[in-house]
Amino acid sequence: MVGFGPADVPPSAAVKFVGAGTAACIADLLTFPLDTAKVRLQIQGEARASAAKGKESAVKYRGVFGTITTMVRTEGPRSLYSGLVAGLQRQMSFASVRIGLYDSVKQFYTKGSDHVGIGSRLLAGCTTGAMAVAFAQPTDVVKVRFQAQARSAGHARRYCGTIDAYKTIAKEEGIHGLWKGTAPNIARNAIVNCTELVTYDFIKDTLLRSTPLTDNLPCHFVSAFGAGLCTTVIASPVDVVKTRYMNAPLGQYSTVLSCAAAMMTKEGPLAFYKGFMPSFLRLGSWNVVMFVTYEQLKRAMMAANHNRTAIL
Repeated sequence: MVGFGPADVPPSAAVKFVGAGTAACIADLLTFPLDTAKVRLQIQGEARASAAKGKESAVKYRGVFGTITTMVRTEGPRSLYSGLVAGLQRQMSFASVRIGLYDSVKQFYTKGSDHVGIGSRLLAGCTTGAMAVAFAQPTDVVKVRFQAQARSAGHARRYCGTIDAYKTIAKEEGIHGLWKGTAPNIARNAIVNCTELVTYDFIKDTLLRSTPLTDNLPCHFVSAFGAGLCTTVIASPVDVVKTRYMNAPLGQYSTVLSCAAAMMTKEGPLAFYKGFMPSFLRLGSWNVVMFVTYEQLKRAMMAANHNRTAIL
């Protein structure tokens, strides 16, 4: 058997909380370039419109790997990890809440019952997703702003560091600027959390009941991949609108709905699926790395705790 086996004692809420944040940071480190490529593709129509007004030439991105190649060529390889610090801050606070507290909230809604229906899972996913956004939204705003800004000589950088970004946004847009896009982000994360966690939960339970697979790496891998695919298909439109709105200069869009309407009018319905392939590559790989790491971290932490208790 590869990896740690299932623990005899279920992991505590603290173990899940820390394990989820750590696993999400590891997944972000490995998949961040795909996330940056996704953001660049999602804002491309907006960038072209701004360039047309200012008579500047906008960099054109084509496909996932074409975007990554263009960024490395024009901005250097470090541009692929622009916003990584804010991204890790986001995952440590965000994933810890939305993933780490999911089981606890699910048990709260089911009042400890062994039977967990789809409604309770969905409700738990929505709850932890909304809680995570309310807590970690500033880190998401800063991450998106960094990923969107080009590092080439022809573009003035909006922020020179993570702390500078927090300060500048608060100074120029007010404290509420750090929570810009909270509504679409809550909508997105309610969808993402429900789809991702509920799908993973459901596929894993189905595999354990209906196939020879046991609660180990192959089962976790298949469940995580399926969760990533379903999440990308369902959440992409909200994700694109969220990215555009959070990255927009102050006053460009009056509301989230005006941002979505502008996209539909100027670029058509396919604009809502811009960056779909990097989104899928990123979410698929992120889910696999995160869930496999999360399951192993929970077991490793519980095993370490058991060994320490046995020694004492």
